[in-house]
Amino acid sequence: MQNPKKIKVFIVDDDDLFLKSLVIQFRENPIYEVVTFATGELCVEEIHNTPDIVILDYHLNSIEKNAMNGIKTLDIIKKINSDIPVIMVSAQDKIEVAVSCIHHKAFDYVVKSETAFVRLQKIIKAIFKYKKMENELNWYMNKM
Repeated sequence: MQNPKKIKVFIVDDDDLFLKSLVIQFRENPIYEVVTFATGELCVEEIHNTPDIVILDYHLNSIEKNAMNGIKTLDIIKKINSDIPVIMVSAQDKIEVAVSCIHHKAFDYVVKSETAFVRLQKIIKAIFKYKKMENELNWYMNKM
């Protein structure tokens, strides 16, 4: 029996408690391979390892005050590889923040809360469903 391909998830967050909480929850399911980063700069250095998903904090400046914020990191990731889906997370429950993230080509926005992990799982499933449909449509269009 063949092992299914693991889903490589990069999690970028300077909130150590939230980061560890997500890592514990993702690692409960062996399908996920989780790599963590405390800054956007560290993530960008490793983006060539092509994660399937990036979960990216909006602020990212509590450890290093001059650290790149999440939007800047998002822009660089999208410039390097626009196909990598990025889900933005933040403690801010403001529509302006969510709209800004989507405007910068984030796939979705999740407010940090006790239900964030459940929401992230649903979004990841939606991303893979969307990719599958896109591949099937491309295959069909190439056959015509």
